[in-house]
This record gives sequence, structure tokens and C-alpha cells, in this order.
Amino acid sequence: MLEPALLPTPLVDCTDEVFARAGVELRLKRDDLLHPGVPGNKWRKLAPNLAAAVEAGHTRLLTFGGAYSTHLRAVAAAAAALGLESVGLVRGEELADRPRNWSLRAAERSGMRLEFLTRAEYREAVGRAERREEGPWRRWEPCLVLPEGGSNALAVTGAAAVPAELPDLGERDVVCCPVGTGGTLAGIAAGLPPGARALGVAVLRGGEGYLEAEVARLHRAAYGREFANWRIDHGHHGGGYGRVPAELAAFAAGFERAHGVPVELRYVAKLLAALSGLAAGGAFPRGTRLTAVVTGLPDPC
Repeated sequence: MLEPALLPTPLVDCTDEVFARAGVELRLKRDDLLHPGVPGNKWRKLAPNLAAAVEAGHTRLLTFGGAYSTHLRAVAAAAAALGLESVGLVRGEELADRPRNWSLRAAERSGMRLEFLTRAEYREAVGRAERREEGPWRRWEPCLVLPEGGSNALAVTGAAAVPAELPDLGERDVVCCPVGTGGTLAGIAAGLPPGARALGVAVLRGGEGYLEAEVARLHRAAYGREFANWRIDHGHHGGGYGRVPAELAAFAAGFERAHGVPVELRYVAKLLAALSGLAAGGAFPRGTRLTAVVTGLPDPC
């Protein structure tokens, strides 16, 4: 059985000199503490999908991810807890004959069957899943196919619960999160009250336009309309998905020392570094209150 989640997750005021000088408040929404096996935004996006899968009588889940995908590990853990089978289509056929890294080992320990695809095959498979066409998962049918990163209409409704856990949101508030596939940002924006805004920080390079279109698509899929209360910053991706330059790693280590909050490097560090840089540069009016959603835990190694 899936362990219950810690809801609402803690909301912590964060006194930081950079933000104080800019006249900006910072608080952390500790979604990294949400669930031990399905952490952070993964739980919020997966929970409604898992409920729908169980209700529909599915016995197998299939999804996609890279070599260090948190999404793969989360699906594997959640499926095992619910007594479901799971299959992961992994980007990179060269990984098939190599020793498993810690992330893929964790997915397999939870019972996930891994199938390795070339990068071209992987892109095609992800696209076919988005378009609901037949794909390489035919051999695993019947199964429920979950999208890469877990972002679909149900996932958006799960992430939309975040603003409801934030008291007194108003015109001075900006709720912020890292953006990989857009589902968490789409949900946060949809759940905001009038006047509050959402800011996403892209963690991949070259996503201008594409990520905006994805968030708009998810809004239409989940709510039948688009929202105008959000934007994405594309200037703090650190060189691309999974890239962690030395400057970013140093920032994360300093933030962790100063505030006692473990900082995940591929997503959360980029979010916090972006907010710090934007605040120092005067991007936020004085009196702005930023809520940074800490979406996940650091890698164990």
C-alpha cells in the first residue's frame, strides 16, 4: 500500500541577504518532504493518474525517462506499492549492457522492467504517446501509458493543489518552480487566485517557445482554457538539462549551508539561483513575496 503523503507540506520563511537587499521576501514550499518514495512534484502529478489507473482496472504502467529519471523511480515505487507492474522505456540503448547506475537500480529494485531505446526511437515513442498513437509499448499491452515526466491533464490538476496550501496569496505573490515538462507550472498557475502570478525556471536549453506551448497545451487539456498569469525564465538553465556547472554547485552548497535545506542540483538549484540573480538585478518590485516550490530531493550520490 502506498504510504500517505505529508500534506500540506511545510512552508518555511527564508531570510536571505540577497533577497532582503532587494526588498523581496522568500519562502520555501518544502514539497521535497512530501513522500519518502514518490517525492515532491512527482507525487502531486502521479497521484491522480494512479487513482485513475486503479479505478479503470489497469494492472501495468508504462512510462519514459532518462538514465537518472526521478519520474521512472517514482512510477516504479508507486506501482509496486499499489501491486501494479511497471515498465520503463529508457533513453539510450548504450545503457542496456552497462552496469546499472543507482537510479536505474532503484527502479529495478521496485520491480520496473527496463527497455532501452536509441535516442531517435525514444523521441519517436514519446511523440507517439503524446499523440496517443500506437508505439513500441504494444508488446506490453494492456497498459496505461504515462507521458515523459508525468505531465498530462490529470497531473496538472494534482499540481494545482499547491497554491491552496499557501495562505493569503495576492497581488504581491509570485509562486515559482523549475520547469522540465511544464506540468507543475501549469498546475500552479491554474490554482492561483486572482492577482498572484507563477514563474517557471527552465532547466533545459533551447526550450523557448516549446515549453510555453506545452504549458498552454496542458491548460487546454485540463481546463479547456489558457491562463495568462505565468511566464518562464530561460536564462538560468546552467547549460542544459542535467548540466551542473561549478558556479551552480557552489551556489547550491552555500544555500544549503546558510539555510539547512538540501538542494537538488538539476532542478531546484537552478530555480533558487535564478531567483537570487533576478532579485539582485531588480527584476521583482520591492515588496514582492516569492514562494519557491522545492520539487525534489538531492540525488543520493
